[in-house]
Parts: sequence; structure tokens; C-alpha cells
Amino acid sequence: MNEITLLMTLATVHFVALMSPGPDFALVVQNATKYGRQTGFYIALGLSFGILVHSIFSLTGVSYIIHQHPTLFALVQCAGGLYLLYLGVGALRSVISRWAAKNDPTVINNDDRLLLANRRQAFSRGFTTNILNPKALVFFISLMSSLVPATMSIPGKISALLILWALSLVWFSFLAWALSTKKLQQRLLSVSIYIDSLCGFLFSGIGLIILYQVTVSL
Repeated sequence: MNEITLLMTLATVHFVALMSPGPDFALVVQNATKYGRQTGFYIALGLSFGILVHSIFSLTGVSYIIHQHPTLFALVQCAGGLYLLYLGVGALRSVISRWAAKNDPTVINNDDRLLLANRRQAFSRGFTTNILNPKALVFFISLMSSLVPATMSIPGKISALLILWALSLVWFSFLAWALSTKKLQQRLLSVSIYIDSLCGFLFSGIGLIILYQVTVSL
């Protein structure tokens, strides 16, 4: 295949992967619904830069080296699993606090709303969630090795990186924008406690699965 065909195939595969539900998708849904469009955009920006770093690491062989060394890969898995578990437990604690405050006015609601009080925190959460995802590391090793061969020209490789970054930013930004339109956000806010519950279980479940896989592989 010529480089244009390879890049088109790369874009298609990556876009399909982006639309698949996972930690990145859940993070945008949860926070764009709760905090609004600007926070959702900066989370999307953080996620897209995490994907860019994964792509660069895969293209330069760094990710392959990590994946081929069990100890290094186990450390990445542990870090990713623990971070997702941290996000999950935090979301579930917030849900419990909100339910308690809803049923008993004397209970103080310890919602985590202030945890994403600025752009830097939103960007950091998006970036960290993606860069510590060991499944993303493996995915991009496979994607880049099969669709961005070593013989591809430098402009072609740069185009591949830009395509992966731009598609990620556009998709997650669109998702954040769509979820934070006034009417939809009002509806979603009314069920935000259920969204937080679902995201909390999703983050916790994926985090525990990753940690379990580490213990089995040791």
C-alpha cells in the first residue's frame, strides 16, 4: 500500500477505537456533564496529548522496549490500574456522599466538584488517564508497527502522528461539546449521580482487572 492509503487506514482504525467505550470515553462523559464544556475540552486536550505521546513512544520503539521487559510493563500496568482505581473510588465516594446528603439534609455533601477547578487540573486528569493506560500502550504498538512501517518517509510518519492527535482532539472535544449543550446538560445533570456511579464502577472494574492481570503474570 502507498503512504496515503496507509494513513487513511490508520485514521479509520484509530477513529473506530476512539468511539469504543473505555476509560477515556467515560472520563469525558462524566466531567463534561458535571463541570461543563470548558472542562470537557481541556480533558479532551489532555487525552489527545496522551495519545500523541503514546504514538511517539510507539514510533520510536520506546513502548516496544517497555512491553518486552516484564518488570517495566508490570510497573506501567500497576500505575495505570491504581490510577483508574483511584478515579473509580473517588467517583463512588462522591456518589455515596451525595446520596447521604440527599436523604439527610444534616449530612455535608463532600462532592469532588472542586477537584477540577481549573484548566490545568482538567488537562492533567485527561493526560494522566490516557498515558497510564497499559492497554493504550499495547494498542499503539500494534497500530504503529502494522500501519506505519519503518520504511515510511519522515513526512509520512509526522502526518501519522498529526492524524492520531487531531482525530483524538476533535472526537473528544465534540463529545464534550455535545454533552454540554444547555438542554442536554440539564437533563444529564438530573441523572449525574447515576453517570458517576456507572463511571465509578467502570474505572474501578478496569483498574482491578489490570492489577489482577499483573499479579497473574508475575
